[in-house]
Amino acid sequence: MTAHLPILLFALTLGACAHTRVPEAVRDPKLPSPAIAAVQQDPAAFVGQSVRWGGTILAVHNEPNQTQIEILARPLHRDGRPHDTDRILGRFLVIFAGFKDPATFPTHHRLTVVGPLQGIAIRDVGEFPYHYPLVEAQAWFLWPPPIPRNALPPVYADPWFNPWPWAGPWPGPRMGVRYGLWY
Repeated sequence: MTAHLPILLFALTLGACAHTRVPEAVRDPKLPSPAIAAVQQDPAAFVGQSVRWGGTILAVHNEPNQTQIEILARPLHRDGRPHDTDRILGRFLVIFAGFKDPATFPTHHRLTVVGPLQGIAIRDVGEFPYHYPLVEAQAWFLWPPPIPRNALPPVYADPWFNPWPWAGPWPGPRMGVRYGLWY
């Protein structure tokens, strides 16, 4: 039985990784998406084409029948997750039918959306009139915030400290030159 334990643990781990909440359309890297700049130049050529875009949420605008979420577009990983990078691809608006609470779509969180292009909306960014591509949300995923690197606990580098003294005869609080043998 103990010989089969590593295989069983590997199979359980693999099975747990296979189940995910991210929709298949968001994870699918095969969907050809035009560049935001190309859509801004010639929107009529891309209306109705399905895109997979993502980025950082800038604002949520609720209207009587729909919600528009303003996104600062970033390149996507293979799985559809927006990169944490300074490279910006432009801005776009995501259209959701009905009301979406701004508390469930907080600013600075990452969102990936899949859906057809509906056209262009012109809104001001400061004093500049900006052409926002409109994407109707058919599939979407709000990514959890990344763990900041400084939030991870530091690695304790004391060679005499062993937080698992029961795991083996290595130097630790109960064994070693400093403490004597298993007292």
